[in-house]
Amino acid sequence: MTSSQSQRLGKGGRIDRSGPLNGRFDGKAFSGCQGDTLASALIANGVKLVGRSFKYHRPRGILTAGSEEPNALVELRTGARREPNTKATTAELYDGLEAASQNRWPSLRHDVMSVNQLFAPIFVAGFYYKTFMWPAKFWEAIYEPAIRRAAGLGRASGIADPDHYDKAWAHCDVLIAGSGPAGLAAALAAGRSGARVILCEEDFVPGGRLLSDGGTIDGVPATEWLSKTLTELADMPDVRIMTRTALFGVYDGGTYGAIERVNDHLPSPPQHQVRQRLWRIVAKRCVVAAGAI
Repeated sequence: MTSSQSQRLGKGGRIDRSGPLNGRFDGKAFSGCQGDTLASALIANGVKLVGRSFKYHRPRGILTAGSEEPNALVELRTGARREPNTKATTAELYDGLEAASQNRWPSLRHDVMSVNQLFAPIFVAGFYYKTFMWPAKFWEAIYEPAIRRAAGLGRASGIADPDHYDKAWAHCDVLIAGSGPAGLAAALAAGRSGARVILCEEDFVPGGRLLSDGGTIDGVPATEWLSKTLTELADMPDVRIMTRTALFGVYDGGTYGAIERVNDHLPSPPQHQVRQRLWRIVAKRCVVAAGAI
């Protein structure tokens, strides 16, 4: 563990402290560990301010630890691979990661548009459309562009994407969203019955709250139950566990959409490999075990 990680606990967690990973946030260097997300590494380095609110540019810090994060939206990577509006709580840390805050100028700490906070009482819903109406030709030429720049979030790179993407189909009897205790128990029950099972987990490791909460399941420690369950599921030929894969929608005919972040945890995909894969999964039944906020 490097000395810059002033807020890092000396032990515990599911990270590898044997070797640091180095990155930059808004041009400033920080370090983390294998197993960190960008958010957890920033917290370990004492970084509290990570963004500005959409409308009033109020200071925002990291609020959650998952995909429900509303504040820590950052730009990841640079150049043609720059990706805006990435949640720092789901971005896996890798050596050389480059990230930047959004919706601020000229800097995150000294944001000129934070003056909007002073006018919050009059910036009610629909304020823009009721106020900036005259002269009419100013709306498209001046008002709308200025408002969009003030309230926008990330910036697209504007350069052709050098990476490759894939799409695929899959079919199963039971589709399970989430690999916490409920999702794993559902996968076990379905797998033991002989059903074809696909379990999707947006994180890079299965387990959900079992990774942090502890306790016991069926009279054994949660970590031991998790290990045995994953081993049993891995031995089932008709059970497939897809990590780094998030379900995002359900459509007609029992079709579900999922995005697999195949190589998003690397600076760039290995040669001849895709960065992300879009899945269309057709399932007879779906178990939603994604946890609760």
